[in-house]
Amino acid sequence: MSDTVLIEISAGIALLTLNRPEKLNALNYELIDRLLALLDRIEIDETVQAVILTGAGDRAFSAGGDIHEFSGSVAKGVNAATRDFVRRGQQLTHRLEAFPKPVIAAVNGLAYGGGCEVTEAVHLAIASERARFAKPEIKLAMPPTFGGTQRLPRLAGRKRALELLLTGDAFSPQRALDMGLVNAVVPHEQLIASARGLAGRIIRHSPLATAAIITAVTRGLNMAIGEGLLCESEQFARMVPSHLKEGLAAWKERREPRYAGR
Repeated sequence: MSDTVLIEISAGIALLTLNRPEKLNALNYELIDRLLALLDRIEIDETVQAVILTGAGDRAFSAGGDIHEFSGSVAKGVNAATRDFVRRGQQLTHRLEAFPKPVIAAVNGLAYGGGCEVTEAVHLAIASERARFAKPEIKLAMPPTFGGTQRLPRLAGRKRALELLLTGDAFSPQRALDMGLVNAVVPHEQLIASARGLAGRIIRHSPLATAAIITAVTRGLNMAIGEGLLCESEQFARMVPSHLKEGLAAWKERREPRYAGR
């Protein structure tokens, strides 16, 4: 498998770079499979505590699915298109959303279609001032298929999401910020440093507590409040025999905590 996604690990952070700049980092099947494989590797690597996801080149984070490849699947019929394209893309965004280590998108340019859906799915996102977002699938006579009809309304609200989904209009990073799609907009040259800074503020804490918070939030969003509170309680219970004891001891002794293992 080629390097359609590059990986660089340093200081507890894995930087993953979508690496098809000549195709605006379009999400072809090989790239999605490579990214899923790297996430599997990172999950069991105890030296990695956070992930930053960005795009190669100066133009795009990802312009979305690879339409030429997708068209070939569509030509084979609904079963092939659903299996090859929809399920693969939904598997990717679900994996990112439920990943037990924080995933931060550093959106360096165009985030259209599937690129926008990846941004919706990850835990946190920082956008360059050069970023541009769009939900243009309706222009191809289809709805978004990597989770965009579900996650964007949860982030932005039903009416704002429907406007973007039904018009296909592009929108600015400031609007993405106002809707809650990204956490910050920064000067382009500060994008990766800002993402690393955010990751650093997270990984100083217990990795087990980080995973527990991600799990409680991700699962709880799709539950009634009572079920969500039960999920929260379950995640707390997992911490009692592990890092919670060290966290409390460090607080009492006025020192930095020393967390061992995951």
